[in-house]
Amino acid sequence: MPATPLPDRGLVAVSGPDRETFLQGLVSNDVTGLGTGMRWAALLSPQGKWISDFLVFEAPGIAEDAILLDLPRADAAMVVERLSRFRLRSKVILSDLSEGVPVGAVWADEPPMAATARRDPRVEAAGWRIYGTALEGDPAAYDRHRLELGLPDGVRDLDRDKTVLLEAGFDELGGIAWEKGCYMGQELTARTRYRGLLKRRLVPVQVQGPLPPRNAPVTLDGAVVGDMRSGRDGRGLALLRLEAARADALGCGEAVLRPAVPEWMRLPTPA
Repeated sequence: MPATPLPDRGLVAVSGPDRETFLQGLVSNDVTGLGTGMRWAALLSPQGKWISDFLVFEAPGIAEDAILLDLPRADAAMVVERLSRFRLRSKVILSDLSEGVPVGAVWADEPPMAATARRDPRVEAAGWRIYGTALEGDPAAYDRHRLELGLPDGVRDLDRDKTVLLEAGFDELGGIAWEKGCYMGQELTARTRYRGLLKRRLVPVQVQGPLPPRNAPVTLDGAVVGDMRSGRDGRGLALLRLEAARADALGCGEAVLRPAVPEWMRLPTPA
């Protein structure tokens, strides 16, 4: 059973009697009725641009009467500060639990035997998250796994205050609740979807040659059509114009990139 610790992940707890209504008006997904499930959601700027994203769940064994956010550890303090701006009279307490609760990942057909295991809701093959248990293994193994699946990883793949959720697959991967009502940044997200304004997508690529650095320009027939994001061991993600996402081969420095569009991804027809 592949398993590894995720030392770059942390936890933020949102506790207090108003925790559900507080988060519901701020993040892109529905956070009510979580039970033993898990959802993926994003925090946006008022202009509808990505700030951070997290897996949302409840785990009384970790924090009683709290909604937990599994997010990049480097984002935890920033997310606490951003959410605190909107607390006003809401009865909520925001806490960074990153130092005390290890986060790990397991990807296998059978669920792990752990009370704090939660299934990653984005794609079935992503596996499970486990909290409060120190796992052994190489974190790079999970990084390769999520690159093969095309799952973005925070600021390694997205641009704060610039990325639009639909560019990063939040629609197909279940990170947006279209029917839940208002939340911060909803207007731009909805307008991008209903007016067909999307021009670029974050797409998995196979890398032949040396791995390009982040932001290295990607070219098609000499024209720049995107840029490289994270990568490892011949796999990566690149932000590409729609016409480039369907190309057989792209250039990026000394490497050749071959788009590998996963089954879950729905690419719109370019205008």
